[in-house]
Order: sequence, then structure tokens, then C-alpha cells
Amino acid sequence: MFDFPQLSAFRGGNGKVRVIGHRGAREIMPENTIEGFEFTLSLGVKALEFDVLLTADQVPVITHNHRVSAAATRNPDGQWLQGIEPKVATLSLAQLQELDVGGLDGRTRYGQKFSDQAFLNGVRVPSLTALLELVTKTAYLDVFLMLELKSDPLIKEKTHEYNQLVSAVVALLREYDVSDRTVLHSFDWDMLKECRRQAPDIPTSYLSQASIHEADHDEDTPDLVHLKFIRKKDSLPKAIAEAGGQLWCPHFSDVTSDLVDEAHAIGLLVSTWTVNKRNDILSMISAGVDGIVTDHPGRVQRCLLERGLHW
Repeated sequence: MFDFPQLSAFRGGNGKVRVIGHRGAREIMPENTIEGFEFTLSLGVKALEFDVLLTADQVPVITHNHRVSAAATRNPDGQWLQGIEPKVATLSLAQLQELDVGGLDGRTRYGQKFSDQAFLNGVRVPSLTALLELVTKTAYLDVFLMLELKSDPLIKEKTHEYNQLVSAVVALLREYDVSDRTVLHSFDWDMLKECRRQAPDIPTSYLSQASIHEADHDEDTPDLVHLKFIRKKDSLPKAIAEAGGQLWCPHFSDVTSDLVDEAHAIGLLVSTWTVNKRNDILSMISAGVDGIVTDHPGRVQRCLLERGLHW
């Protein structure tokens, strides 16, 4: 049995609710970018949530969708991508980093959803290595990582995909000696089983979402794979605990104080996503969650301070 010291950075209570920067600080800075992560850390936020996929040359990179998002990507000539969006898995790291992901196309629904996000030039999709090089600098040795492993719902036989992605990610975490600062995080519970097999010393975080929402349009959505793991008599926290998880990460609309209490009673931490509106933030604080994953960490910080809390 492992003690999982990294969980201390995700545990609330004693006047604290942990603030976790979702893809950095997506409402303010380009998501899943080194620029966005540096901004988030400059706010005093000590935990980053981000997404990892593999390129065609098997390099772990930080990006959310399996296809390059046309709403957030310009070609080397500075033009917005047109036509069929290429899959990240079909591009080498070099090809992927020819693209600029520093801004959103304001004509698109996704661009309008994040109309206050900064528009930058010359921003590249970062490799996981680039982020690990950042957080191993002296100034960031107290930063923790909530690393989401993405599985492709279009791949029917996933064993090879699981092995490749988990192996590549874990190898880098070991190389940079950040295993004890990382939580492995996924909607795909089979992926998390593979994580526990390859890295039993790294805790696993189980994402869940009961239904797809309007806000999820224009980006990859989960396959809601967690539902098949739940026997009718079981609650979601119990199913996660039985599966071997240490942390439950539900969509905020699925959170109740009773479920949080139940999760805590069986030893699970609860971090809820993606909480951006003031009333929702206050509701999650009242529900007793350990952490809040947010696109707007500054807003969460202000809500906590109003309640006499810290992060």
C-alpha cells in the first residue's frame, strides 16, 4: 500500500479549498500552453490540470482534442485551419509545432465562448517534456500535476493504446522525478487500471459526468465510460473506491454535499470540474469539495477569500 504523498496538495479542509488551473487558465490565456501554465502559476496556484495525447512519433503532447482544433489553430502562414481537422496521432511533434495555438477565432462558437482570452502569436502545442522542464525549476518545486490521459473513443481495441500512452507518460514522470507530484486522471477507467499496473505509486483520479452539456460543444466529450462500471445498487464514489481510485473528479452539476460526504467517508478526495461562474463556485465551496478545477482561478481565489478560506 502506498501513502501517496502527492494527495496532500489536493486535500481540502482546515480552511482550504484547492484551486486547480484547468488547462492553465483557459478563460484568460490560451489553453494547454506553457504561456498559460506560467500565468496560472504566477497567481499562486499550485496545481495544474491538463490533457496528454501521443503524436505519430510517440511523443506525449499537451492538447485536449484528438483532432487539432480549427477554432484555436493557425497554419505557418497565419491563416486559420480549413477543411478536415488533422488528428494529433497522425502528426509528428515537428509537424504539430509548426502550428500556432496562441489565439481563438472569434467567428467560431468556441472563440465566442472565451471572448476574454488573450490573443498571442507564436505559441506552440507543448510537449509534456516542456511542462516538466518548467515545473522542475527551483521556483516551481511545490507545483503539482493533475495529468489527464486521453483515450480515443474511435479505437475499439484499446490495450495497445493504453500501454503506449501510459508507458510514455510514466517514463517521463520518472525521468524528471515528478511522480510524487502527479495524479493520473481520466474518464477512461480502463486507462486508469493500466496506470495502476505500470505506476502503482501514483494515485488515480476518476473523472465522471452524468450527461453532456451545451458548454461541451466544439470539443471532444467523454464517452461516459464510468456508467458501465456502476452496479445499480452502488453509488459512484463506492464504484471508484472499489476500482482502486483515490480521487473523484465529477462535473460540478453532479455534485451534492451528501455525495461529497459519502466520498470522504470512504477515503476519496473530491475535486470538481470545470467551475467558472461565481454562484457555482460558491455552491461547490458549500458542498465541501476538496478542490475546484477552473478556467478562471483568480475568480475562485476571490470567492475563497470572501469566505475566509485559502487555497
